[in-house]
Amino acid sequence: MSRIAVLGAGAWGTALAAALARAGRQVHLWARDPAQAEAIGRSRRNERYLPEIELPASLAVSATLPNALEGAGLLLVATPVAGLRQLLGLLRAEQALAPLVWLCKGFEQGTGRLPHQVVSEALRGAVPSGVLSGPSFALEVARGLPCALTLASGDADFARDAAAALHGGRLRVYHSTDLIGVEIGGAVKNVIAIAVGICDGLGLGQNARAALITRGLAELSRLGVALGGAAETFIGLAGAGDLILTATGDLSRNRRVGLELARGRSLDEILGTLGHVAEGVRSAQEVARLAADNGLELPISDAVNAVLRGSLAPQAAAELLLARDPKPEALSARR
Repeated sequence: MSRIAVLGAGAWGTALAAALARAGRQVHLWARDPAQAEAIGRSRRNERYLPEIELPASLAVSATLPNALEGAGLLLVATPVAGLRQLLGLLRAEQALAPLVWLCKGFEQGTGRLPHQVVSEALRGAVPSGVLSGPSFALEVARGLPCALTLASGDADFARDAAAALHGGRLRVYHSTDLIGVEIGGAVKNVIAIAVGICDGLGLGQNARAALITRGLAELSRLGVALGGAAETFIGLAGAGDLILTATGDLSRNRRVGLELARGRSLDEILGTLGHVAEGVRSAQEVARLAADNGLELPISDAVNAVLRGSLAPQAAAELLLARDPKPEALSARR
């Protein structure tokens, strides 16, 4: 089996690299920061992002991109969305034409592009590509706990083959051709998770939490279908599965943002102490824009966006949602 290069030594990239190495894959982890790469290689720990986990001895680590790319048959891009375009530029400069899968979720700030659109613009279809998504806390994957994911690509053969290359050990990887649906699921669930965090932080109870998750799934589905996603995707791993985990799990950064907002902390203060990217903060504005462009009403997402902008207090947002007129429950309903 050809080598796998994991490009990005954050929590998720490191966790997936470790899981694949333990499953017998030949894996090379690339860290942009030479000091971080040297420290990981020496201590066999990523002290910055996953200090609890001892990394397998077989996992190669380097800050030299050509070394990481040499002999790689599959590239896993593990940067945040904000770093995706720049890394693709580096790959193009290196003429690295291996098939590529990205792990990031959300929208590119400034352009509003989904990751597949960024990849299309940067690489112009030069290599088969796709997205890996689903309910996956990095720490649990790094610890070797079971995890199920979805790999989606517009190329059905590539989706199947890439999923097979990653499947094994404690990772179960399904494949799909619904690239847009999987990406929308990964982006919008972060916004809903902030709403659920606010709900829990305000002490509104488990009934309210269940209602928010369910109606949040309806919003995610409406937007996803309007943008060309398949309805069944949103009741799968990349939709309902990822939403449930991110909205309820204590390791969720987006849920934590909502909890802290409900406790009265400012967004700047929360993000300053978080230590990791919370993509829902960046995604909320783009979700609101896409909803407006497609004539959709997404009240939960709109309320989160207003709270993040500072134009609505968390308690007021909850009261606003409770005061809405009754609507049809069907997930496909436009309102």
